[in-house]
Amino acid sequence: MPQLTLNQLKKAVAETAKRSARRAEAIRVLAKNIQDVASDTTRVAENIGARHVDTATVAETVELAKIMAGLSEASIKRATAGQEVARAAQAVYDQAQADHGGFQEAVRRAPVDVSDTDREWFRQQ
Repeated sequence: MPQLTLNQLKKAVAETAKRSARRAEAIRVLAKNIQDVASDTTRVAENIGARHVDTATVAETVELAKIMAGLSEASIKRATAGQEVARAAQAVYDQAQADHGGFQEAVRRAPVDVSDTDREWFRQQ
């Protein structure tokens, strides 16, 4: 079973961070739209109530507004979780870079000649 290299890890984690951040933002935008529609629906319920439309229709419209507001709230929580995933992935990337990204610096500072070292070994590390 091949081992995961540093570059493969960094690439996968960076893609995860970007994808999670994009999706979280898209969900947040949709949640805002849903909240706006829920607010509009609440106003519609108030307006039709003021015009003495049957109480069942008003009640259903109010209930719809509540459901939509709940959906918006849940969507915002999901977006927040997605942002947390993106931050965690970025932290993994940063830690991998800090832990293993200094190979080139170590080679430059090595007190012995490492020019004949197999470069594939460094890539795998």
